[in-house]
Amino acid sequence: MLIKSFTATYFIRIYTVIVLFSLLRARLLEEIGRLIRGGQFSERSLARRLGASQPHIHNVCKGTRLLTIAFADHILVELNIPIEKLISPQDLERIRSRRT
Repeated sequence: MLIKSFTATYFIRIYTVIVLFSLLRARLLEEIGRLIRGGQFSERSLARRLGASQPHIHNVCKGTRLLTIAFADHILVELNIPIEKLISPQDLERIRSRRT
């Protein structure tokens, strides 16, 4: 019984992390899209600032290439985007309620 309980708890924690990262990745891509559409950056200027190629930025934004955790961290730091801007307390509560 202890093993089953441990396995279920472990699965719930992994599921929560996956859901949370998926949500953060989607919100970060939305934020990048807003910055580009709003004229703060072009794909080229954003790529230059991030040290990436313009085609890579384009492909990440349109979903052809996966946004990795490392590159997402790099974007957050370089553009000074606080994590609180990407996920709300309501989102966290919704994720927590799925666990039960």
